[in-house]
Amino acid sequence: MRKILDAGLGAARPATYIKKYITQNRLVCSGKSYHTSQYDKIWLVAMGKAADAMAKAAHNILHADGGVIVIPKNTGPAFYNKKFRVIRAGHPTPNQNSVLAAKKIITLLQNAGKDDLVVFLVSGGASALVCAPAGITLQQKIKTTKILLESGASISEINAIRKHLSGVKGGKILENLHCDALSYVMSDVVGNDLGAIASGMTYCDKTTFSDCIGIVSKYKLGKKMPKPVLSRLCRGAQGKIAETPKKPKIPNQIIASNSDCLGIMSKKAKSLGYSVVQYGAVTGDVALAAQKILKKFQTAKKSCLVFGGETTVQVRGRGKGGRNQELVLNIIPKLPANTTVASIGTDGIDGNTEYAGAIFDHAVDYDVVKPYLQNNDSNSFFRKFGGLIRTGPTHTNLQDIGIILQH
Repeated sequence: MRKILDAGLGAARPATYIKKYITQNRLVCSGKSYHTSQYDKIWLVAMGKAADAMAKAAHNILHADGGVIVIPKNTGPAFYNKKFRVIRAGHPTPNQNSVLAAKKIITLLQNAGKDDLVVFLVSGGASALVCAPAGITLQQKIKTTKILLESGASISEINAIRKHLSGVKGGKILENLHCDALSYVMSDVVGNDLGAIASGMTYCDKTTFSDCIGIVSKYKLGKKMPKPVLSRLCRGAQGKIAETPKKPKIPNQIIASNSDCLGIMSKKAKSLGYSVVQYGAVTGDVALAAQKILKKFQTAKKSCLVFGGETTVQVRGRGKGGRNQELVLNIIPKLPANTTVASIGTDGIDGNTEYAGAIFDHAVDYDVVKPYLQNNDSNSFFRKFGGLIRTGPTHTNLQDIGIILQH
């Protein structure tokens, strides 16, 4: 199990993918070539959980003139260079440093010369890390983000609302750009929707204010949301506030996704003698996802199910945990004999814990598991019975990966 999980984490390293698109003399993005000799200066703008690792890989090749790197506040930078401003900002909810990050990036874009090139390096987490509230306060944005994260809404739905409360998301930040630019993106979204990854920061937005009203209604959030937030969304739906950009201004290239991890994991499992089934695009409610995963698993000796994606958890209790720990906990009551299950976040952080996920190797009666699930307290279960996996921040983010293995 450890060897297969390590293979998946190794496949998530940004440097592996950066070097496929960047050489010392040329960058390739969406089929178009950019020759470094054509530009006076090259600037890097990296944001997200993989920002420092992506910037390090790109700078080692390009020797850029400087830039801005925005990473989560609980992460020690993997890249140190005097040319770059490193900002440690709030995640999963924004903070004042998130606002500072937006301002510093905007300043860089406004000051870049017309013959310069800006290279954006985007990964999951940037939605919270780079924040410029529009028509609302930062505290209202923070409260709204927390409500959305606990609602059970998908990341695409959450980001649709984020984009319509922002002065930078959904491609708005590019209004400050006056030179050539391109964007390399590591996907943390099922389906690899460029409009949803990092709230489409360097792309555009296909969602509308009306869609946002629908999301609020779907999850019955009307009474929970701050009134100025609802007011802005309603005014936007009435056409009183300009919509987000609907066409991309610069080329965006997805350079890595969850399927890259799953492919390497499957290859590793086969080399260890297992019969492998690969199941990508695990999404939706964590309990339903657990049922689907179990149905995909073939209970034969030396069989392996490799799965990945990103589930959602509707928070009803006050416990500690995350979607990976809760997924494993949902699977445990129906775990076949001689079988082990594990699920981790490739970013190394699962929910409101310091763990990446969990591993467990025998069935436990549902009556034992039930109170932990009801209180969203999967972390306490695994602290009591064992199975927590700790990796620490991995400086990458390609969603979640998991395995079920028959011995």
